[in-house]
Amino acid sequence: MNVQQCLGLARSLIIYGAPWRQPRLRRFYRPFVTPGDVVFDIGAHLGDRSLAFAALGARVVAVEPQPDLQTMLRWRLRRYPDAKVITDAIGAAPGSAKLALSDRNPTLATLDKHWREHIGQANAAFADVHWEREIPVNVVTLEALIERYGRPVFCKIDVEGAEGAVLAGLHQPLPALSFEYVSGSQARALDCIDQLMALGSYRFNVTIGERRAFVAAQAQSVSWVRAWLKDNAQAAGSGDVYAYQSAAGA
Repeated sequence: MNVQQCLGLARSLIIYGAPWRQPRLRRFYRPFVTPGDVVFDIGAHLGDRSLAFAALGARVVAVEPQPDLQTMLRWRLRRYPDAKVITDAIGAAPGSAKLALSDRNPTLATLDKHWREHIGQANAAFADVHWEREIPVNVVTLEALIERYGRPVFCKIDVEGAEGAVLAGLHQPLPALSFEYVSGSQARALDCIDQLMALGSYRFNVTIGERRAFVAAQAQSVSWVRAWLKDNAQAAGSGDVYAYQSAAGA
């Protein structure tokens, strides 16, 4: 690991490894998880969400293809024997791919070449992100992960522009999940919503940035979330869309 990688990892640990983040994360995710539930963390990075899920009693499947982060992720989950760290990437179909890495920003990594080539022009927050390296990774699908570990009650997806590819490898509705949206690529988030609605009926809510609070007091319709993203995602910068499976027509 070079000096820039070490500095980038140290900075990410200060931000995402701070122990005071955990109580709020656990309170936020408690409604999604009961002890013994399977939870997927796709793009686990340094494991702040994985750790919160595990502390709530979930059987966590933490997916992180970056080798430099896997050791730290395993260390942070060391007290939870039911937690699994998966070193594959998740995509639309099994195979292999090149994962682009940013040494200064180790929590950023993407399989989507088009996204990384254009996001810096569309979003000022990414203007100074440099993708110095690519590494080969094995790719599996969400369906393969479900076959191996069981159907998750909640699945968090944060894979820097490749969320649609992750969902393309899913062929069944899940009880609840979240995926990241980023200003400058709102169309991708809207496509993810279309993919979910093709699998089943969902209601939605949204968070902004790292705030652990929902925009709406309760889950809303698909037309609401589409309108919210079109009107607000650019100003919000980034955040997560939460989807809850609902009865057809609800």
